[in-house]
Amino acid sequence: MRSEQEMFALLLETARADERIRAVILNGSRANPNAPRDLFQDFDIVYVVTEVASFVENSKWLERFGEMMILQTPDAMGAAPPCDQFAYLMQFTDGNRIDLTLYPVAKLETFGTDSLSVLLLDKDGIVAPFPPPNESDYFPKPPTAKEFADCCNEFWWVSVYVAKGLWRAQIVYAKYAMDQIVRAELEKMLTWRIGVRTQFSKNVGTFGKYFQNYLDAREWELLLQTYADADCENTWRALFAMCELFRESARAVAAQFAFEYPQRDDERVSAHLERVRRLPHTAQEL
Repeated sequence: MRSEQEMFALLLETARADERIRAVILNGSRANPNAPRDLFQDFDIVYVVTEVASFVENSKWLERFGEMMILQTPDAMGAAPPCDQFAYLMQFTDGNRIDLTLYPVAKLETFGTDSLSVLLLDKDGIVAPFPPPNESDYFPKPPTAKEFADCCNEFWWVSVYVAKGLWRAQIVYAKYAMDQIVRAELEKMLTWRIGVRTQFSKNVGTFGKYFQNYLDAREWELLLQTYADADCENTWRALFAMCELFRESARAVAAQFAFEYPQRDDERVSAHLERVRRLPHTAQEL
């Protein structure tokens, strides 16, 4: 596997040798002084270029980065609308990965700022200096009263779908509702709870990958209990663990911001879940 130094040298040599590439910017975890270092970190790179079209029309230039295992071009997938920039997501057979975005010089004034940015090369002095990289853009934001209420409503509303699917033994339906929708609201509430604890000054990571750093031992264990296999009874247990963890977290967030927690919704839905769990599969009515 090529080292970090070798990869950066390759990326910069490529830019220096190509007159179309005028600047190179590093984003992501390798720009983050607080991110754990490991062999799976991506190289998130922006090439600021004179124009994008010639790169896209002939992609042979990508071969210099190494033997590719798989390539994705999200800006060319499906019905993606035309855009000025173009991204190449490249996974190499040696384990390295480069997420490379081409961005036109002409649009540089609209280039979105990112607090995790490092300027690696600027041939013409066209990129405004970045402050030292920091995680501030990735800190969670305090919820508004509406965001909090919407989160609570969606969590309890869709929990009823999970119960319906489990009673019917439609495990795929139940797991989708639980793991795609209900879990998203739980993760949102956990992020706010951690934000309250840390004064909204810590990055919980993509998909909550740093949750373990900020939850206490009991909360972490309860979160792990929310993950179940395809067994219906195990999924029931996981659902009730979700409800317990959501309830505790939401009450803590509500107390911090003087929001109203929907206690009656919680009580009525929780009672319904218990009733459906005990309901015989031959039942004709609740």
